Amino acid sequence: MLTIVTSTASDLEKALVQRLGQDSVSSDEALRTLYSQDVWARAPHQCALVVSPRDTSSLADALSTVTAAGFAAVPRGGGMSYTGGYSPEEEGTVLFDITHMNRVLEINTDDMTVTVEAGATWQDLYHALKDKNLRTPFWGPLSGFNSTIGGGLSQNNAFFGAGTYGPTADSVTSLSVVLADGTVLETGTASTEHGSPFFRHYGPDLTGLFLGDSGALGFKATATFRLMPFPAVERWASFEFADKAGCVAAASALSRAGIGCEVFGFDPELQRVRMKRASLAADIKSLAGVVKGQKSILSGVKEAAKIAMAGRDFMDEAAYSLHIVCEGRHEAAVDADMADAQQLVLEAGGKEIENTIPKVIRGTPFTPPNTMIGPDGERWVPVHGIVPHSKALSTWAAIDALFETMAADFDRYGITAGYLITTLSTNGFLIEPVFLWPDALDDLHKASVEKDVLHRIKGFDENPAARAVVTKARKGVVEIFKGVGAAHFQIGRTYPYREGRKPAALSLLDALKQAVDPENRINPGALGFAVKSG
Repeated sequence: MLTIVTSTASDLEKALVQRLGQDSVSSDEALRTLYSQDVWARAPHQCALVVSPRDTSSLADALSTVTAAGFAAVPRGGGMSYTGGYSPEEEGTVLFDITHMNRVLEINTDDMTVTVEAGATWQDLYHALKDKNLRTPFWGPLSGFNSTIGGGLSQNNAFFGAGTYGPTADSVTSLSVVLADGTVLETGTASTEHGSPFFRHYGPDLTGLFLGDSGALGFKATATFRLMPFPAVERWASFEFADKAGCVAAASALSRAGIGCEVFGFDPELQRVRMKRASLAADIKSLAGVVKGQKSILSGVKEAAKIAMAGRDFMDEAAYSLHIVCEGRHEAAVDADMADAQQLVLEAGGKEIENTIPKVIRGTPFTPPNTMIGPDGERWVPVHGIVPHSKALSTWAAIDALFETMAADFDRYGITAGYLITTLSTNGFLIEPVFLWPDALDDLHKASVEKDVLHRIKGFDENPAARAVVTKARKGVVEIFKGVGAAHFQIGRTYPYREGRKPAALSLLDALKQAVDPENRINPGALGFAVKSG
């Protein structure tokens, strides 16, 4: 890599302004502070500059300028990381705000692909496709109101569609990636002469190398996804269980059977938080979403009326819950799937309850990120792991046992721990402990949560002692996941990706990093790659 002698961030700022224009480069203190935080923590260093490219060409130009000057470059999408995914670990880091690259470039109904820029949100993509009665198989995380396509590509995602189609990466056919020196690499069939991005598999899968890489191998510029017709029929069901064993057994049975485009559940603690968190205004918005989500106004009003009549008392507070969404082209087929699902859950000891939760989530899938804080303004952070079905119950039990050893500290500092579970296709079981504790909010929370919610919350002072206990608990959970060979999304700077990796895999990974980023200027520290000393 050719290195330009650029001694200061000020010199670099002038060079970038000359190439991209004043509106695309900022050294504003407040902006740099905001963009150097994620949901969990403040970065070790504040970024020196924020660069906002508008297209692939300006991204490539800016990235090559930054890295040639010897500065580290970090990509940031919607800012929803809680694992230090874009946290600057080197002084003088340049942070790239990708959200201005937010266009849906092509919806190709002949080839059934959609190409979108990396800064578009999952909500942007969903609505652009729904207008044409189309959808991607995996279609977004719960945070898709803010979370970007590029963030999902770098970190991988679970949730909408994942029960049938797997996570984000399984729906991608091709990428356009900007490497450290500004080279634009296309993958899949787009990398062939006269090729288009319609298919992923032609020789070694280069696309997969840049998915789930925590942004450590290259900056995603565009992505192409498979399309499918928007499902014509949707059904929902909810169940409660006396214990986690029945809940796990039912979720795994549904996953193995391939039933449920979403299968997800909560323990009693997280359930209580979710119920407390929702306001009357949120309920009204949710009911409107349910009405709009139905094929006709009449059917929508009927479904909304059922939710209103059920109220908030349809679930036992001490129960574990499991929720299922089935979808398809024909009512008879979807009804048959749902009947099979109900049978499997009942055999596992589940009791059917009102299907309010999956109906509301599907009716308004992407909502403002108010759930990144607790009902009274508590801090919130998850940690997760993906295990095979055979290890799901024992892993959950091991985490519970860890929390029992910390119960005194949890009580002392007002820390609450709950669980979200969900499945990934037929073979993945995701367990996500979620922590809430009284602590001061950061700039990121204040910039992301809706103002009327911020005005209603109680709020808390800085609480480093409670934060230290949560840090210890998260590390303990990560160790448990490591001990069972779990996989992780959002690796960032939190999960021990390199630690314990078998030598042959680690050697290939290092060779790949050397090939695409020999000076380690792309998101140093992410994915476990070393940070430049000095």
